[in-house]
Amino acid sequence: MSTGTILLIDDEAVLRHAIARTLELEGYTVHQAPDAHRGLQALREHASEVLVVLSDVKLPDGRGLDLLPRYKALAPLAEVVLMTAYGTIADGVRAMKEGAFDYLTKGDADEQLVVTVDRAADKARLQRRVAELERQVGTQHSFDSMIGHAPALEQAKRLAQRAAPTDSTVLLEGPTGAGKELFAQAIHQASLRRSRPFVAVNCSAFPKDLLESELFGYKKGAFTGALADKKGLLEEANGGTLFLDEIGELELNVQAKFLRVLETRQFVKLGDTKPTSIDVRIVAATNRNLRQEAEAGHFRPDLYYRLAVFTVPVPGLNERRDDVPVLAQHFLQLFSSQLRRRLRGFEPEVLAQLRAHDWRGNVRELKNVLERAAILADGDLLTLDDLPPEFHHLPPAPSLDEAHDRSLRALEKRQIRQVLLDTGGNKMEAARQLGIGTKTLYRKIQEYGL
Repeated sequence: MSTGTILLIDDEAVLRHAIARTLELEGYTVHQAPDAHRGLQALREHASEVLVVLSDVKLPDGRGLDLLPRYKALAPLAEVVLMTAYGTIADGVRAMKEGAFDYLTKGDADEQLVVTVDRAADKARLQRRVAELERQVGTQHSFDSMIGHAPALEQAKRLAQRAAPTDSTVLLEGPTGAGKELFAQAIHQASLRRSRPFVAVNCSAFPKDLLESELFGYKKGAFTGALADKKGLLEEANGGTLFLDEIGELELNVQAKFLRVLETRQFVKLGDTKPTSIDVRIVAATNRNLRQEAEAGHFRPDLYYRLAVFTVPVPGLNERRDDVPVLAQHFLQLFSSQLRRRLRGFEPEVLAQLRAHDWRGNVRELKNVLERAAILADGDLLTLDDLPPEFHHLPPAPSLDEAHDRSLRALEKRQIRQVLLDTGGNKMEAARQLGIGTKTLYRKIQEYGL
């Protein structure tokens, strides 16, 4: 079994065949080329598999040092090892500066050649693995990975996609559990900062007296217990994206300091006397109406307008009920895999009840409900008995015959059923919304079998 592919470029046929034979005995597949032209052609054809380019410095139609950028451009994840009969320190230094893995002198022992190629191949394999993991992360957190096609969701995605390639500050507005962090991650992955850090901080998760030091860091001796310098989250995110969830929880003094970050890209750590400069993109999120908070004096208006350069409304699940079945199926497959269960779907009435439920906790609540149901399920289909108790007292979904019945009696029955679903079975609230007495509602429920 091949341990990897090597491209060997050398115009000395005898030496080239000898090196190729040595590497083949070590388990490598070796493609050979006698000059730069055919070497570059071979690299174009095999770029996806070549781990190491082993090239002579002096070729009939080019110099290895000059060809080095072209090798790296064609196969950026491959390593390049240059060989020469007359090695000099200056050429070796230049080769390493321009991206060569190593610089060998022809005639060195086969053991040294093999060790160098093995090390270069190991590094190339690691780079490919890292690139694959980054690709998987990018796919996982892309806009395309967001599940659902409700108009409100599609509109939010379109807005976020327009903002993503820029460095503009983005404010995500939406209820808790709606997926604002998923939007922030997708914005980061679609930006030019995707290879740099994505740092998320929930402003409501820290005690108010600790949040400032967590964001900005501090110098040794800044306060009791500050035994060493500490980087803040802003510095950790330098070059990348800082996601501030629930930014409305920031205290006013921290808001003032953060406003300066947005205006100058600088801040002063606790206990420091000179500013620290950073290059970071800010994506913030809130479940509050920050404009109203600013008008009421609970949030700095100048910071709000700095944050709201580009606002994206992230819809709650109640605004995208048509997405509930596909989200439910996604979570069912997820928990089926995690729990090593064969769960293939839902009884029809389960999806009807899930779709009609008042999802105050949004997608997060739906995920929790499905995890619980997956644990409790006895068969391969989830039933109403697997759902939490609050789903059990809701009226059953209408049959197909009922759905097409246009009589006044059928219309009244459907209306009462829908209001009961909308109110989560709260009969006093349902009666209020229907404009009838509670006793009348109970009589109608009994009459219609609801």
